Amino acid sequence: MKQRPLLLAMCTLSLALASGLAQAQSKPTDPAMGTMATHGHAAGKPSSNAAVQAYQQANAKMHGAMAIDYTGDADVDFMRAMIPHHQGAIDMARVELAHGKDPEVRKLAESVIAAQEAEIASMRKWLAARGH
Repeated sequence: MKQRPLLLAMCTLSLALASGLAQAQSKPTDPAMGTMATHGHAAGKPSSNAAVQAYQQANAKMHGAMAIDYTGDADVDFMRAMIPHHQGAIDMARVELAHGKDPEVRKLAESVIAAQEAEIASMRKWLAARGH
């Protein structure tokens, strides 16, 4: 399972990026720039590139779905927030398959889809067993 550490790294990176985006959104202006603080991210900048548009849509969908109503139960909240996070990984992997060319990256995207779908099923089963 060489890809497991890579998947963990991708999830960690995604959460770090989401955290940075949330921090940038909570600070509406950057005094040095006088505009919205995006720290070099062009998440909202329109693009004519189909792959960029697809990644932006997947990212927006994921972050919207991760804005759950928290229960205060850390276990339940983790599972409920991770389902859309994993779905976001699946959606991004599908963008790679639709637009990517590198065989190694495409193979990784396929494995991401399989792994994340299995983990989503496991999380849903865990939640259902607890009445959520």
